[in-house]
Amino acid sequence: MNTSTTAVNPNLDYTPEVRDALHAGRAVVALESTIISHGMPYPQNVQTAREVEEVVRQHGAVPATIAVLGGRIKVGLNSAELELLATDKGVQKISTRDLPHTVAMGLHGATTVATTMRIAHLAGIRVFATGGTGGVHRGAASTMDISADLTELSHSEVCVVSAGVKSILDIGLTLEYLETLGVPVLTLGSAEFPAFYSRQSGFASPLSVNTPEEVARVLRAKWGLCRPEGSAGQEGGVLLANPIPEGAEIARAEIDPHIQQALSDMNALGIVGKDTTPYLLGRIVEITEGRSLSANIALVKNNAAVAAQVAEAYAGQGLN
Repeated sequence: MNTSTTAVNPNLDYTPEVRDALHAGRAVVALESTIISHGMPYPQNVQTAREVEEVVRQHGAVPATIAVLGGRIKVGLNSAELELLATDKGVQKISTRDLPHTVAMGLHGATTVATTMRIAHLAGIRVFATGGTGGVHRGAASTMDISADLTELSHSEVCVVSAGVKSILDIGLTLEYLETLGVPVLTLGSAEFPAFYSRQSGFASPLSVNTPEEVARVLRAKWGLCRPEGSAGQEGGVLLANPIPEGAEIARAEIDPHIQQALSDMNALGIVGKDTTPYLLGRIVEITEGRSLSANIALVKNNAAVAAQVAEAYAGQGLN
């Protein structure tokens, strides 16, 4: 067993399981909490959260679901805390800009991809599993609506495992923006970048890998590249796109009209800002009569399994 020299951050509250794993240099996978509070209806949200944590454990890693409760940053949650996130209507969806206010005011906050990345980085966790990452929204040329997830990927040294960016977004512009930010974008087992509900997006993946071990080698190269002794390597994270399992996908030709309908409904209601993604995902669940929710659950579990394998491979290299 490798022994990590990285001390736990005193500003964070760790569960004993996560703290001990980090101290021992074992594989840990960060998990976001917005998917619990704002991404799925109750009780599927808390049930899925528990099942995803179990998937991580089954593949040899320790899960660390991240949230802010009563102003305290939590790295790992117990069963009661998961239930609170799933049922308390006062839980806010917080991005990185909201984190200081949530902590200072002693509030509850469910962390977005960007905020989970930031906290995982502070906690010393290198791999993070989510459903789909944010990106450049459709119509961003006039709205300037670009997810903080992309900026955070250029700063926090975390590998984000997702089923691509959410298909409600402009995937082409998102890939262009990630290139500008210098973020490596890998797709596991495919030359085509996936589109969340669908295995194909119509866009070529910038880079491809075939195994979790290859991903771990890329992480080692990125974070160790040209690293003088005592200093950081190449700053920022890596996006690993993991296509939804074949049996769970909704093909592009089928899901695209539903997305257009949801976008039209959202615009008619005047919904903007951080409320757009929860509304769109919920509306697509309604339009597809629950099929998109089943796809979402399947892809999250698949990402958790791959993230655990990547974390295990990375920990096996004796890296921190």
